[in-house]
This record gives sequence, C-alpha cells and structure tokens, in this order.
Amino acid sequence: MISAGDFRNGLTVEIDNSVFQIIEFQHVKPGKGAAFVRTKLRDIKNGGVKETTFRPTEKFPQARIDRKNMQYMYADGDMYNFMDNETYEQFALTSEQVGDALKFVKENETVSMLSHNGVVFSIEPPMFVELEITDTEPGFKGDTATGATKPAVVETGATVYVPLFVNQGDKIQIDTRTGEYLKRV
Repeated sequence: MISAGDFRNGLTVEIDNSVFQIIEFQHVKPGKGAAFVRTKLRDIKNGGVKETTFRPTEKFPQARIDRKNMQYMYADGDMYNFMDNETYEQFALTSEQVGDALKFVKENETVSMLSHNGVVFSIEPPMFVELEITDTEPGFKGDTATGATKPAVVETGATVYVPLFVNQGDKIQIDTRTGEYLKRV
C-alpha cells in the first residue's frame, strides 16, 4: 500500500479496480483547510487521462507492472511481431495496442514491453535511437543563428525537424520520448 502523500511520477496504483499511472502530482497546502494531493492519472488499459485530488493519508495498492525486453521483428499489415529474447517465443500485437511507440524503432531492435496481469498495455522504445535521413530539402549555409529547422524523413518513415545543415544520408540521434533531433552522428 502506498499513501497519496508518497506519490511520484511514473508510479502505478490501483484505484477503483483500475490501474493508473501517475503522470503529474502536486502537494497543495492551502492557507485555509487541509492539505491535499492534486494528480493527473493515465488509465493504462485505455490511455484516458483524468485529474483527481486525494487526501495525503489515503492509501492505494501499488500495481505490479512487469517489464520485459523484447525484440521488434517486423510489421505485417497492421500486426507488429515481437520475439521474447529469453524464450524465443514470438507473438503479434495490433496497431491499436502499439500506437505510435514504434515510429522511431527499426526492425530487430530491442524494446521494453510493459504488462499488468499478462496484458500488454505499453511499449517503451529505447530512449535514444540513431536513424538515417532518407528525404529532406538540401542544406544551405547562412541564417543559422536563428535556430531554423526543416522537416526530414528518417528511415522508419517518421518526420523529424532538424537544423538546416543536416542533409539526406546523414545519421542523426533522436530522443524517442519527445521526437526531437539531438545531434548528428
């Protein structure tokens, strides 16, 4: 059991027979009245977000989340195939289950599968990936002091905004959490 006063970002708790992940929390101590905890919770089953307040003394059971490394094999239509790195067992997830988690992941890369009671609810790609740019406007010199960017398509098909000096064929590093360009490699 974990009390609302001990909430942290990323923590998963069971509330009213549903499992929620804490996105944001804030301890509020008003000048008048009792303190409370304002939270933003994401339902791990359907992805819905709700804002709720709790008394700091309320207690909730912590949800057990299993995290397992899997290898992303290939996409077949709207099915995405994965392989367990330990047992070599293969299975497929639908595009609804995957969402846009794989937009920066190439085939044969390792991802983390998050599941609760055997039901996969999220896929975490590696934090940073290196991808080659397959299509972008030609780079040009000058006017780079403003931090101008241009769209570029990477080898997975996703679009990233990169600085003007980046050209087609360059390898870049991308932060998968934000989808932002980090550097050329």
